[in-house]
Amino acid sequence: MYRPTLDSLVHRLQGPVNHGWGKAFEVLVFLFWLACGTSYRVVSEAFDIPRTTCHDVVHRVSKGIQQIFRQQIHFPSRDELPEIGAGFQQLAGSPAFGNVAGAIDGCHVRIVPPGAFASDYFNRKLFHSIQFQAICDHKGRFLDVHVGFPGSVHDARVLKSSPFFVHQLYPPPGWCLLGDGGYPCLAQPIRLLTPYREPVRNTVQGRYNAKMSRARCVVERAFGVLKTRWRSIFLKALEVKVIIDCLFLHNLCIGTGDILEPEGEDDNGDGDDDNGDGDEVAQECQQQSGDTLRDRLAAAVSAAPAPELRIPVLLEHDYC
Repeated sequence: MYRPTLDSLVHRLQGPVNHGWGKAFEVLVFLFWLACGTSYRVVSEAFDIPRTTCHDVVHRVSKGIQQIFRQQIHFPSRDELPEIGAGFQQLAGSPAFGNVAGAIDGCHVRIVPPGAFASDYFNRKLFHSIQFQAICDHKGRFLDVHVGFPGSVHDARVLKSSPFFVHQLYPPPGWCLLGDGGYPCLAQPIRLLTPYREPVRNTVQGRYNAKMSRARCVVERAFGVLKTRWRSIFLKALEVKVIIDCLFLHNLCIGTGDILEPEGEDDNGDGDDDNGDGDEVAQECQQQSGDTLRDRLAAAVSAAPAPELRIPVLLEHDYC
């Protein structure tokens, strides 16, 4: 983490203190603990402070971050949407994606499972985890997160219970999200477009899948950056509060230009592992399929319209 990012975090957390070392020292202790993923004993020896003080400092800074969490994790304003759409258009390499407002995916985070319900947290990757669902923009900045579902729950189930989905908070009319094959393709209650199932039927579908994957994988890269920056802590069993802290710091780093490239391949969510649960969720909620929208967008991708052209089908809306 660069010094401007650190200074920005210290400034945001400034407040009354009842000790002699100040907020900057507390932030350094917290970041050292978070980055190294080590015990309070090691951190206390490194900073020459009592172990109980180290514990109090870490929890105090973590609580302070959670209180200002929405300063960094929030949906964009309508004035910011054109920039996001242009970003996804550039990522995909096609002007047909100019109405994309974000990419959505889920990520598994290792935990120590509660004894009575351990099987609920055992995921398909054969370890115990909780999930956090995230929507990010074209820069990999998180716009919304939903943390806490057991690892055995399918991505489509997490989506169905998300506040932004239930209350139709995002994306706004005329815009859509991109998701992988673990999600249902929807036109209502929100617009969520997914790839065609493999094998595709024709080159139009294949071209759409390729362009769409280039745009959607920004959320996977965001997960990769998150785990690369805080690698030590993500290799351990985490609490939900620590995940929230890491997400806040991820956005703060992007905002100050503190960019880090992901290393290796990230094993985040279900990927294209569509077991049909997404279709089941769509039927239960009486949702409207987005297959027609996807077909028209795929046709627009192959037609390669001019960059200034907006895709009419995505501008139409009939929200409840």
